[in-house]
Amino acid sequence: MNRVQRWAAVAIVLGLMAGSTALLAGEMKADAATASEAITRAEAAQKKADSVNGEWRDTGKFIKNAKKAVEEGDYAKAIRLANKAESEGNLGYQQAVSQSKLEIPSYLKAMY
Repeated sequence: MNRVQRWAAVAIVLGLMAGSTALLAGEMKADAATASEAITRAEAAQKKADSVNGEWRDTGKFIKNAKKAVEEGDYAKAIRLANKAESEGNLGYQQAVSQSKLEIPSYLKAMY
């Protein structure tokens, strides 16, 4: 590969990297409406997890901090925190449902 071909390859790679970064940044629009929707989804996931006693410890904190970020105008942070809370809510629900049928092994029953 000669020098011109190497520089062309470098230019192509850099162009692709810049394009993908711009695409990723453009996909997440951070405004009040998007943050509000994310918080609403997080609250729904939290209620769903709570309905089976599966709410995780920090879910409420993430929602509270997301609402605070909206008040401060930091919509990207609010969306990020609300998405974490939504994820925790969904995972907490799945965990509680999957563990609802756990049985204590016989060797442990003798201890109680």
